Order: sequence, then C-alpha cells, then structure tokens
Amino acid sequence: MSRVIEKPSWSSRFLHLFEGFDGPLAFVVFVLACAGMLIMYSSGYDHGSRFVDHGRNMLIAGFIMFVVAQIPPQRLMTLAVPIYTMGVLLLIAVAIFGITKKGARRWLNVGVVIQPSEILKIAMPLMLSWWFQKREGQLRPLDFAVASLLLVVPVGLIMRQPDLGTALLVLSTGVAVLFFAGLSWRLILPPV
Repeated sequence: MSRVIEKPSWSSRFLHLFEGFDGPLAFVVFVLACAGMLIMYSSGYDHGSRFVDHGRNMLIAGFIMFVVAQIPPQRLMTLAVPIYTMGVLLLIAVAIFGITKKGARRWLNVGVVIQPSEILKIAMPLMLSWWFQKREGQLRPLDFAVASLLLVVPVGLIMRQPDLGTALLVLSTGVAVLFFAGLSWRLILPPV
C-alpha cells in the first residue's frame, strides 16, 4: 500500500513563523518606529543620507527582532550564562585595553569597535531569570544575595567607564527581575 506524504505548502510554512505572534506589540513598535522616522526627518537639514541610513538601520533591527522572536525562551535560557560571562569578561577587557574617547573608556577594538556594556542590557535580565528559574519554589535570602552580586559586578564595571545611563538601565532591569522573583519593594527602595 502506498502512502501519499503531503508536503506543506510554502504559505503554511510561512504562516507557521507567525504562530504566537504578538500583533498589538508589533503594532506599537511599528508606530514608535514611524514616529521616530518622522521626528528624524523633521529635525534636520539633511533629509537625504541620514534619513535613509536611519531607515535602513530600522529595517535591519526589525529583521533581527523577528529572527530573535523565533528562538524559544528555553533556548535563550541556555544562552544566559555564556552571554553574561562573555559580557562581564568583555567589560573587564574594556577596563584594561579599552579605547578612550571624550573621557570615557567604553569601547573595545576587536577588528571592529564594540561597546560591551550593550551586551549586558540583554544578558542581565536573562542571567537573573535563569538564576531564579533554577531555584523556583525554594528561594532563600542567600539566593537574592547572590543575584544581587550578579547584578552589582557588571553595573560597577559599567559605572567605572563611566557610562551612567547604561549602568542605570542594566541596574533597573536587574532590580525589576529581583522584584518579580519575590524581593520586597521595602528591601529594594530605601526608606523615605
């Protein structure tokens, strides 16, 4: 007896990419991107090259966001420790070998010039989420202390560059994860 194996059509394979797609969030991101493009266009004299470059960068960022959205959260959790470790090691390398511009040592030349503190914007919440996921249901004060140490080390290295804006962003995302893991606001915010 012969069986007929149906091969999925290209349209069903394409639509499969959008399963679980958050339409309202995508709409908000699109509206904000368009507003940014409009503001960029109206704010300057050079409507040509900078506007086109910004539009190209927005398209590339949109494509990267779409690709990253296809990665299952479990896979991202397996990458949390390596990304965090790489980010901290690169921050240490910036402190030793970094390029100084306008009084700040934030960049590292590895063939191309990179700013390792940007990696921690993603790595910090991932790392703390991984840490608390591994201890789910049995959190102790020591777990919060270790998580705070995982947060303070990169924030301190970023502040040393100095890059206060990125340090505050990394700190705030880390504190948000600590809060959602169960740490009381009374311990996070100083008494008023």
